[in-house]
Amino acid sequence: MIGLGHYLILASILFAIGLVGVIRRKNLLMLFFATEIMLNAANVAFAAISSYHNDLTGQMFAFFIVAVAASEVAVGLGLLILLYKKYGSLDLDDYTMLKG
Repeated sequence: MIGLGHYLILASILFAIGLVGVIRRKNLLMLFFATEIMLNAANVAFAAISSYHNDLTGQMFAFFIVAVAASEVAVGLGLLILLYKKYGSLDLDDYTMLKG
């Protein structure tokens, strides 16, 4: 039987994969994907703990995280398209001139 521990291990593995993706961040699109993986890991953990305690609070948090992730994708992809049109690349090393 799959218990709470299995879901939390899955969430930690997903979060670790996303964290490695954020740390390595060579491509801006991959940075967004890694951030989404980390947010989904939090969703899995919140939903599993909520189900374990028979409480809907964790599932409500997961719902709001999905809303934040959707807005992040909308704004982030808009900025990504503008940067690609201007510089012709999604490599973060090309954007070092943007530092203030």
